[in-house]
Amino acid sequence: MSWLYGAAVRFRNQLFDLGILKSRSYKVPIISVGNITVGGTGKTPHVEYLIRLLQDKVKVAVLSRGYKRKSHGYLLAGNGTTVADIGDEPYQMFTKFPNVRVAVDKDRQHGIDRLTTDENTKDTDVVLLDDAYQHRYVKPGINILLTDYHRLIIYDKLLPAGRLREPKQGKDRADIVIVTKCPDNLKPMEFRALSRVLNLYPYQTLFFTKLRYKWLNPLFVGEKRRVDSLRPEENVLLLTGIASPRQMVLDLQPFTGNIVSLTFPDHHQFRKKDIRRINETFAAMPSPKLIITTEKDNARLFGNEGLSDEVRQNIFMMPVEVEFLLDQQDLFNEKIIGYVRKNSRNSILAQAKDDHKSDNRNRTGNRSRTISFRNN
Repeated sequence: MSWLYGAAVRFRNQLFDLGILKSRSYKVPIISVGNITVGGTGKTPHVEYLIRLLQDKVKVAVLSRGYKRKSHGYLLAGNGTTVADIGDEPYQMFTKFPNVRVAVDKDRQHGIDRLTTDENTKDTDVVLLDDAYQHRYVKPGINILLTDYHRLIIYDKLLPAGRLREPKQGKDRADIVIVTKCPDNLKPMEFRALSRVLNLYPYQTLFFTKLRYKWLNPLFVGEKRRVDSLRPEENVLLLTGIASPRQMVLDLQPFTGNIVSLTFPDHHQFRKKDIRRINETFAAMPSPKLIITTEKDNARLFGNEGLSDEVRQNIFMMPVEVEFLLDQQDLFNEKIIGYVRKNSRNSILAQAKDDHKSDNRNRTGNRSRTISFRNN
């Protein structure tokens, strides 16, 4: 089955490579963030990193497919939009970044056309494509490929034997490759080994990131607290409906070793039996105890009426942010800002001085490191 699936995907990619199927370019800067595996590489935190980087400089729009949403066609998030309308990940970004346009459309070409021509969004300066690496009808200016440190694409297999959406050679289309969810204690020797085995081309740049957790925010009642305030004696129920919660467990272990994982499939819609299971599992745990869940699951849990009072009083959402390793943050930022500035339709932005770049040049001891791949 994997062989047949791979043959079909290779044939489709060849049609694009030969120009039989057409990829369309746009005047507005397009940045795609995606993967060639099924879920779990940290796309949403990396898209949010780009939003934070760009939102004070340009008008940013995020275009997603809106996986498992109840609506159809193009939809721009606005007042009254629910998680069912646009999906959990777009809804998360919509609620966190009110000044950013968030839209969903399975047809990315149509979605970009609407964002750049509709009266209320036609001044969009840059479009961030969420999970569009296989959507080759759009040719992004920067193609960012993510691969999970714990499930590197080079060791994976095609569906259904593995989790690859397309052959490993698909990584060659990326301009930037990011190894995500790296542990804190990654050694320099491991960085060099990863650089070699990924076998990237000279035109590709490799980055390494980790997930950073700082706060625990209550879903219903209580006060927010720092993650490092967790005590060893506290029992944690880690409630997740994401593709790969392994790194969350590893990141929480230094603070409390008493972790019970209650795991559901990615994008899981919590039903009555799931809510009962959550209530019963938490009730059976000894005190002191609390529940920690993800931002994505928060959107699907918040409206559920079946959660017990004990759960509501002790459930926290743990926001996640991306942190670059090897002092690579400035190099990544310069690549993104430089591309957007060079290709922006906003003349003020295009003529602006690169303050970020000049600031970094004036700092001592903060120069970006680069990695050479084929020469290592």
